[in-house]
Amino acid sequence: MSRVGRAPIAVPSGVKVDLSDDSVTVTGPQGSLERRLPPGITIAQEGEVLVVSRPDDERHHRALHGLTRSLVANMVAGVTQGFSKELEIVGVGYRANARGPGAIELALGFSHPVEVAAPEGITFEVPTPTRVIVKGIDKEKVGQVAADIRSIRKPEPYKGKGVRYSGERVLRKAGKAAK
Repeated sequence: MSRVGRAPIAVPSGVKVDLSDDSVTVTGPQGSLERRLPPGITIAQEGEVLVVSRPDDERHHRALHGLTRSLVANMVAGVTQGFSKELEIVGVGYRANARGPGAIELALGFSHPVEVAAPEGITFEVPTPTRVIVKGIDKEKVGQVAADIRSIRKPEPYKGKGVRYSGERVLRKAGKAAK
């Protein structure tokens, strides 16, 4: 059996889980998330824990078993604490300006500023002009928005300029050898 899929999911107090035949809805203090379940995978609530099960040991069902358990655990964590990704902006003149909680304006060395609007459920924070924090309750959406912002100007290997995740190591290359 899948080691990840076998682990029960603890449901904290204040979190309500609604199970139907093909979907699961998790509601908590931060908001509500819904996800459709893959065919064959079932979820049962036993007291204060959720248990994910599969019909047989087919390769396809084994793969979906652990995946579904992780996705539902992330939903429970999202509606209780939320998720955040921090981005760093490195480069002379590179900066971010907040345009409210739902939009930011990035100056990344282009001839024009780049406007980024947050999708529903995502907010931006700009504590300093070189740091952007992406927050939300859906882990998948937070990671995708952070990746989209990073893809506007990825860190380049010679000077390291660009947008990177906080703590990301950029492998540097040596430039041309001087005479």
